[in-house]
Amino acid sequence: MGTGHYFWALFYFASLCSASLANNAKINFREKEKKVLDQILGAGKYDARIRPSGINGTDGPAIVRINLFVRSIMTISDIKMEYSVQLTFREQWTDERLKFDDIQGRLKYLTLTEANRVWMPDLFFSNEKEGHFHNIIMPNVYIRIFPNGSVLYSIRISLTLACPMNLKLYPLDRQICSLRMASYGWTTNDLVFLWKEGDPVQVVKNLHLPRFTLEKFLTDYCNSKTNTGEYSCLKVDLLFKREFSYYLIQIYIPCCMLVIVSWVSFWLDQGAVPARVSLGVTTLLTMATQTSGINASLPPVSYTKAIDVWTGVCLTFVFGALLEFALVNYASRSDMHKENLKKKRRDLEQASLDAASDLLDTDSNATFAMKPLVRHPGDPMAMEKLRQCEVHMQPPKRPNCCKTWLSKFPTRSKRIDVISRITFPLVFALFNLVYWSTYLFREEEDE
Repeated sequence: MGTGHYFWALFYFASLCSASLANNAKINFREKEKKVLDQILGAGKYDARIRPSGINGTDGPAIVRINLFVRSIMTISDIKMEYSVQLTFREQWTDERLKFDDIQGRLKYLTLTEANRVWMPDLFFSNEKEGHFHNIIMPNVYIRIFPNGSVLYSIRISLTLACPMNLKLYPLDRQICSLRMASYGWTTNDLVFLWKEGDPVQVVKNLHLPRFTLEKFLTDYCNSKTNTGEYSCLKVDLLFKREFSYYLIQIYIPCCMLVIVSWVSFWLDQGAVPARVSLGVTTLLTMATQTSGINASLPPVSYTKAIDVWTGVCLTFVFGALLEFALVNYASRSDMHKENLKKKRRDLEQASLDAASDLLDTDSNATFAMKPLVRHPGDPMAMEKLRQCEVHMQPPKRPNCCKTWLSKFPTRSKRIDVISRITFPLVFALFNLVYWSTYLFREEEDE
């Protein structure tokens, strides 16, 4: 019986020990965190207004390493010269005042959601226009404090940033948009920003932009000197290439079609005045509307863009087709006037000949001696004169193909139409050759 009591006593003692160890384990992972936070951030123990010391506790500047994760790029506006980006922004530095005991590796880090509890770098985005934090469902921010005093600050933010653009090659251009981060109040003697080693900038996979492609990004430093000192600055340059297929379908091909439609008037009869006028005016107004729509989506810059050259030349061709009909109409009326004058002259000559014949018939007393103009075969003098004429005669010139071809069209108005049918397409094709070779070559040089 004594042995049974001894067994139950050992079992009860073992149960108490296991329960005590379980309670201690819970306290180590939850209650211990509270005690550590109270120990390092308690009143009178930590002052968030004082910056951390330098490397290895020296009096040098605090080193803050930056890391970015670009989640999305929403819009890139040409007319406002800005772009919107959503990113996860991370800072990491060491504050030796925040060192704590990790309980033999059980506490990997402490997590805070209140940034004002610890010292924070006074970083700002120098080219920012607008920005906001994300607070759904909870504020998207955290601070992790590691046992060695290292602090990691992470936050999700959306920014609208200025992006000065050079639109000389628009829409065959590439644009560089920067993201600049600098210290507002601490000079380089107190605070230095550095890019995180390895991979300081990450971009989400399958980043989709409607009219641009992100080709690459570069990180660099941009420290600035002012009257109050030198301030640390970081920047990342995003290189965007404009997608040309959109503009080819929406601008270039419709403009080409309008120019070709304006050439249809060259094949219409010169007497079809309403058809040719309405065709010319319609294409001209459509081309002007197309040009206005393009300029409405771009800022009013002082230099000439590639799209301005294209639309300007296309508008000139359409306007030239309308002027060609005015010239044809004028030439047609001139041809009719000349034809009427010739007809009147022929009528007057015929009337004078009729009057002379009537006069000869009535004057029977008058006789006229007329020598024959035909050369007799045996006349030696005539043969000699003929030889002299043959010596001085020049060989006939070779016929000109263009003049021979144009001689098939008797009126000047018809000739103008025929020449325009060939001249306008050839000149437009030559313009396309010069335009694309020039701007594509300049694009390669800029690249």
